[in-house]
Amino acid sequence: MTELSPTSDLAVVPPAPAGEGRHPATFAPATLILIVVLSAFGAVIGVQLIVQLGVTPNTSIIGALVAMLLARVPLAAFSRYRSIHVQNLAQSAISAATFGAANSLLLPIGIPFLLGRPDLIIPMLVGSALSMLLDGYMLYRMFDSRVFPASGTWPPGIAAAEAIRAGDAGGRRAVLLVAGILIGMFGSWLKIPMSAFGVAFIGNVWALTMFGIGLLVRGYAMPVAGIDIAKYYVPHGFMIGAGIVALIQVGLLIARRGAGHQLAEAGDDTRMRRALGLGGLGYVAIAVLIALMGGLIGQLSAGLLIAFVVYAAFAAFVHELIVGISAMHSGWFPAFAVALITLIVGILIGFPPVALALLVGFSASTGPAFADMGYDLRAGFLLRGSGANPAFELDGRRQQLYAAMLAFLIAIPTVYFAHPGYFANNLVPPVDRVYVATINAGATPEVAMALLIWAIPGAVLQLLGGPSRQLGILFATGLLIPNPWAGWAVLAGIAIRIGVLMRKGESATGAMQVLAAGFIGGDALFGFTDSVIKTVPRMK
Repeated sequence: MTELSPTSDLAVVPPAPAGEGRHPATFAPATLILIVVLSAFGAVIGVQLIVQLGVTPNTSIIGALVAMLLARVPLAAFSRYRSIHVQNLAQSAISAATFGAANSLLLPIGIPFLLGRPDLIIPMLVGSALSMLLDGYMLYRMFDSRVFPASGTWPPGIAAAEAIRAGDAGGRRAVLLVAGILIGMFGSWLKIPMSAFGVAFIGNVWALTMFGIGLLVRGYAMPVAGIDIAKYYVPHGFMIGAGIVALIQVGLLIARRGAGHQLAEAGDDTRMRRALGLGGLGYVAIAVLIALMGGLIGQLSAGLLIAFVVYAAFAAFVHELIVGISAMHSGWFPAFAVALITLIVGILIGFPPVALALLVGFSASTGPAFADMGYDLRAGFLLRGSGANPAFELDGRRQQLYAAMLAFLIAIPTVYFAHPGYFANNLVPPVDRVYVATINAGATPEVAMALLIWAIPGAVLQLLGGPSRQLGILFATGLLIPNPWAGWAVLAGIAIRIGVLMRKGESATGAMQVLAAGFIGGDALFGFTDSVIKTVPRMK
């Protein structure tokens, strides 16, 4: 049996009509109104849920469903919403606003508040807002490259595309998707991680197997062996080692040259180098701005100030790539945990508490917007025919960027005006308390040694798997997430997938992927609904 490549086109979507012209515009009046309303709703929901429950739901499918429902209203004003491409813009906007407001903005500014430095909230908000915008733009520039291919998995993107297409086309595909959604919602009600189960039918078998094993090791190390691997910094060390090798692998992919190097690949390399160069310079500039506005110039020596700027920019850049790679292969991204690694290393370097608060906030603000943009562009790529019409694809991708950037810009004032009320009631994202407790506790030489020791096997595993399988990154991602049931769900899904393919052949792939999209969508719908219901008593 031939293994499915992570860069194979996984969802069977017919190409866009050859005669299709320009993509629907984000700023067309009817579309713009829908995007603004959904973005405001998504931003409010994201802020509310992350402070109450510590999670940010994927609202992408909610935006698509709203557009589908409005399209059924028998009024001419709503006819534009029947377009699957307008529905794609709607889901892109609401998910960008949700992740942007919660993960990229509110989470970073909660750190200086808990540290007792409310004067640093605005500097942190400004820096986070800029890094969020750069984060989303970076993925737009790097999408459809060898590092982040348009045909990469990006599971929530496939789920959103399948939901939109099923609503538009109906038929057997719609029946399969609805069945998958119902199963996904029922499984979620039973506390089964259905997103993890669904991803197993879509992603790279090797990468997801390591992800599942990592989840099981983290989940059972304590109850079975009596060892808390997090206490010994095993997951953190693994991710540091794997992340360094992954960064080198990305560099080698871009720098690769040879006699067989094609013109298209050369263009891809040039685009990647420009994107990485822009990102590097952008993160340095933002780090300098944060240092200036945060008053670090008067607190740090010249050497330590330079070290802060260089390390903060590097950490934000690496955080973005690691989160993006994890999200592309598994649909999960360990943004909180990787930011914690950034903080621990910063403590070992010797930065004072104020610098550490700004550092971890800056790092945490990158990654989520990057990953979410990947999900949305993957959905759009499938809906536009997987690149069958290049001009239409590029036009649509550009419109998705506009929709996401507009959503980010709406998220910024939402957080600015909402945060005083939440902070006055001591409501902050729960992970912020972990960061502040870590800053106050400091680090020791034993921590540094543990990170160094466990970085070695992480680096070796990443090296053995290569850039296409990302074994080290995905194993470390599993180690960072205390959810053994997700590990069982992933491995069970992989076993079922392999069994079906051995019995039915590759012809069964399409049906499995539609069902998997339903599992993921159902899990997202139930999680969103359940989260909102749980917050209602607290809001009264």
